[in-house]
This record gives sequence, structure tokens and C-alpha cells, in this order.
Amino acid sequence: MQLFGKGANTLAFVSIAVVGLTGAGVVGLLYAFQSSPYVTQVDVYKNQPVPFSHQHHVQGLGMDCRYCHTSVEKSSQAGIPPTSTCMNCHKMIWGDQAMLKPVRDAWKNDAPLEWNGVHKLPEFVYFNHSAHVNKGVGCQSCHGRVDEMPLVAKKNTLYMGWCLECHRNPSPNLRPVDQITNMEWEPDEEWAHKNKLEHYGIREKKSFEVHQLTNCAVCHR
Repeated sequence: MQLFGKGANTLAFVSIAVVGLTGAGVVGLLYAFQSSPYVTQVDVYKNQPVPFSHQHHVQGLGMDCRYCHTSVEKSSQAGIPPTSTCMNCHKMIWGDQAMLKPVRDAWKNDAPLEWNGVHKLPEFVYFNHSAHVNKGVGCQSCHGRVDEMPLVAKKNTLYMGWCLECHRNPSPNLRPVDQITNMEWEPDEEWAHKNKLEHYGIREKKSFEVHQLTNCAVCHR
């Protein structure tokens, strides 16, 4: 006695295909969601107590990143400037502008401004700014052309996979240490010749002591 009809094989094949395609579709949707600006916050501007423009201060006025981010070369944190740093200039320039009232109030009350973080890493991730900039990783490599931003937004996901791409092959993101804050720096022929790349794109370790740091304990401590 025949238990299944002639179309049973076709029905089974279609059912398996539907289940497989549905599963692949769900995985694809989850990946797209995880990579979307809604999750990564890439190119998403956040409201701040003061609409501080890096474009105006850096590109327009020529200020160096380290004037405000004073600890970037010697600490794990780049540092957020105290209001006294802002008032060094704004006691004399634009001192009565309405948009700067939160700065003036914070300065008078000796209280910090509450900025909304843009580049946030999970608490289980350790990142040291000084270790990177003192090896020649420029601000632009992680933060993008901040000097062109009227308001700051993330330009990279800061996901582990993105970090590992650089840790496996750091050379393309390295520059002279004295150029780390120069947003317009580009490698020239002399730089490329001087810094010949070894296999896997790693610089000559004897000269630069640059290593592939991909061990989990480097960032997860």
C-alpha cells in the first residue's frame, strides 16, 4: 500500500526550501538590523547641551585636537575639556551669545557640562588612546574627518570586527607621530619607501615595534 502520493517528494523539497530560505532571510534581516545606523549610530547626530562645531574650531580656526583633548597622548581617555578651557577664549569672544549660556552657567557654578557620548565602547572593552596615538594611529582613522563636522557623529561602527581589521594589518592606518592630529595628512612616496611593509602588511618590527595584537586579553581584561 502506497502511503505517500506522487507529489510527496515535491512537497517535501518545497517545504525544506521554504524553511531554509526563511532561516536565511531571518539571519539576513538580523545582520542588516545590526549593521543599520539605528544600532551602530553611524552618521547619527546627538543633541548636545551646546552645538559645538569641530569644523569651525579645527578647520576654521586651526585649533589642534590636543588643546581640548589634553590627555590623549598620555592616558587611556582623550579627555573632555573643562568649561574653563572653553572660557579661555569665550570670556573675550562671543561671551554673551545665548547658545553659550550652558557653558557660562557651568563655569560659574564650577560644574561640568553633561555631554551626550558619541563614541561609546561597552564596559567590557578596554581601549587606550595613548597606546594608539603614540604608535602613529591618527585621530582620523577612528573618528573620521572631525574637522569637517559641524556636529560630531560616529563614522565607524567600533565593532570588534572593525577593530580587528586594523589590529591584523595596522600599517595602512599608521602615520608619523607628529601628524596624528593632521586630518589632511596623506602618505607620500618618501613615507611609503621609508616604511616598507613586510609580509601581511606589518612594518619592520625592529624599527617600529608594531605587532599584530589580536589576543582576546588585549582588549577584554
